Amino acid sequence: MDQSALLLIIVLAYFALLLGIAFYTSRHSDNESFFIGNRNSKWWVVAFGMIGTSLSGMTFISVPGTVGKIGFDYFQVVIGYWLGYFVVAYVLLPLYYKLNLTSIYSYLDKRMGRTSYKTGALFFILSRTLGATLRLYLVIKVLERFVLEDMGISFEVTAVVILLLILLYTFRGGVKTIVWTDTLQTTFMLLALLVCVGYIMNTLNLDLGGTWAAMEAKGYTKLIGTDFMAGNFFLKQILGGMFITITMTGLDQEMMQKNISVSNLKDSQKNMITMSFLQVGVVFIFLLLGGLLYLYADAQGIAVVGDDLFPTVVMNSGLPFIIIVCFLIGLISALFPSADGALTALTSSFCIDILGIKRRPDMSEAEQKKTRLRVHVVFSIVFLAFVFFFRENDNGSLIQTLLVVAGYTYGPLLALFAFGMFTRRTVVNDVLVPIICMASPVVCYFLKQNEKEWLGGYAIGTELLIINAGIAFLLLFIFSKKDSTISVLTENERPINQTEAARLDGNQSAF
Repeated sequence: MDQSALLLIIVLAYFALLLGIAFYTSRHSDNESFFIGNRNSKWWVVAFGMIGTSLSGMTFISVPGTVGKIGFDYFQVVIGYWLGYFVVAYVLLPLYYKLNLTSIYSYLDKRMGRTSYKTGALFFILSRTLGATLRLYLVIKVLERFVLEDMGISFEVTAVVILLLILLYTFRGGVKTIVWTDTLQTTFMLLALLVCVGYIMNTLNLDLGGTWAAMEAKGYTKLIGTDFMAGNFFLKQILGGMFITITMTGLDQEMMQKNISVSNLKDSQKNMITMSFLQVGVVFIFLLLGGLLYLYADAQGIAVVGDDLFPTVVMNSGLPFIIIVCFLIGLISALFPSADGALTALTSSFCIDILGIKRRPDMSEAEQKKTRLRVHVVFSIVFLAFVFFFRENDNGSLIQTLLVVAGYTYGPLLALFAFGMFTRRTVVNDVLVPIICMASPVVCYFLKQNEKEWLGGYAIGTELLIINAGIAFLLLFIFSKKDSTISVLTENERPINQTEAARLDGNQSAF
């Protein structure tokens, strides 16, 4: 049996394990199991599993590849991620638990109106669809190029089969299943990471100190960007990273769906803070791996950069078969926590926020389930279409593409929540909200395209998200008025009038 066939068998065995877990966890499941896991998930299980969700195949493949071009520059963004998790834990999670939300976007309905609510949900659906399919495409590309191509299995067949398998094990259990499959897959991903780091260090006869010195000599450890005008200036990167976390975690139904499946706020906050520290450590190891891979490639005379670095070194440089297996299992394990969770969250958001099945007393549990399953299948087809789209528009470094996509699509969502939480104004006309939310990314696009000419050489980096949100927030403020009938929530959830509210801390959430 040749190597490719054996690797395919290992992949299929891994899928069989996932399906077994899905079958076991989805027994006696219902719609509440699918949407929020019946709110009985263990916080430590969610925290560990969310590492795989937050990192994904994009981190596994693309982050190591960036080291040769920009050193540890990406770690500045990661520091911002870490700060952002504290905002999510102590500002957003208390709001979600206080209102007992199933979909976090229903907050916008209560605070601003039905059109604002649906606009926020649609921007999440757009953002998560693009982000998840971009990650999915990257892993399918690697599998097809380095494993399945030799067996005559095409990219198209690989994509269809993988999406069918994801559909199979998320079809019934939803969040209840994903909490446990993500934990398994995060374990495999981290084991693969550590094995690869350890093996390459041993092969190069390096310890940690020697590894750092060798990378420093090559310029791979460059971290702090000091040029204010450049896109990688450290304050831009940190602030951009912080707001990326606030939006892509705190305002993202996929990530929050798992958090609010924990039974109480205190444990959910434990989950979030624990995950923030774990993520910082894991991403640093991925960057360390990137430096090691470039050192190893140099020693072997392999000239490769970017997203192709990790798979090329592992598959084409004569490494032992066990390392290839670890890489492949790690890659698949990095893929599925982001794809399966996204598919489930998109189904939940579309059913609850757009179709409104929870607001329809005429729909029985069985009818809701039937609708949910149909939507789940439709989103699988949408995923497939976007995977093919990204195949035709691959620029070679997809982690940067992902950050740009987030900047354009999550900005309006951040503006909506910030406007609702930190002002006591109502939109004059709820119908204006989608127009405003579409206008701000368009303005940002033209600003980004002409940044050098219009901004005197200033390069917009990850702060694109902040600029986008700022424009949308300003437009919402301009086209709104103060309403003395709006009340806020006190700690004991007692609605109070505007006069009383004026005596409270101005940072309390508007409701």
